[in-house]
Amino acid sequence: MEPFSKDLLKDKVVLITGGGTGLGRAMGERFLQLGAKLAITGRREEVLQQTSAEFSANGYSVYFKPCDVRDPLQISDLIDAVESHFGGLDILVNNAAGNFISPTERLSTRAVDAVLGIVLHGTFYATLEVGKRWIEQQRPGTMLNIVTTYASSGSGYVVPSAAAKAGVLALTRSLAVEWAPYGIRQVAIAPGPFPTEGAWSRLTPTPELESRMLDRIPLKRVGNPEELTNLAAFLVSDYAAYINGEVVTIDGGEWLQGAGQFNDLRQVTSEQWDTLAQMTRKGK
Repeated sequence: MEPFSKDLLKDKVVLITGGGTGLGRAMGERFLQLGAKLAITGRREEVLQQTSAEFSANGYSVYFKPCDVRDPLQISDLIDAVESHFGGLDILVNNAAGNFISPTERLSTRAVDAVLGIVLHGTFYATLEVGKRWIEQQRPGTMLNIVTTYASSGSGYVVPSAAAKAGVLALTRSLAVEWAPYGIRQVAIAPGPFPTEGAWSRLTPTPELESRMLDRIPLKRVGNPEELTNLAAFLVSDYAAYINGEVVTIDGGEWLQGAGQFNDLRQVTSEQWDTLAQMTRKGK
């Protein structure tokens, strides 16, 4: 059953970071179905090109441009290009992320920087670039940040991600107040387990870990992409115009059953961590 009218996002220009794969791609496809004009970005041009081609095969036109969100100059060039192509930008979705499981004492500073650089700095840089333009142009807009359930609670074994996502959560709530007078709205989604090929192989690299994660969810299942994309579509639509600074959790009740999505990993032995480290570097 279709919950929305086909013109819910008609002519809205949407930019999604990390839009070539996973949940970013799924949101982009849903937004296109609802009338949006879509731009996607990510670090790998071949992935963006393939996603754009597949969308085009379904009758949708998509603009793509590679960008490393850790580089403010690349972000500036990206927004220039999107505005030039579409004539403006209405919605920014900060979705680009990086994460992997590891005991914190095993992390190098480079590993920490890899996660914080994408999740916290990248989100902040994109938000700042777009927000400054909207304020100067006197243009209202909506920013949707993808956080996580443990942004509030914290979680062992994904500490850089928890710290970075907590920063994004604070950014969302802070700018909801500061930028509201400019007509700029902030919303966020905190997903629980939604399997995607890239993230899933780094976070649940064995059947045992996957089963253990499912046991933590009261509904005893992972999320379907459609459930998240429909929520995202509503939050960025004009029907949600009075929702500002809110973070919506969609996790089947997982965080209520026990804070810290990855805390159960304390049962993993040191030898198992050695094996898992190899697996998560290579993918499943």
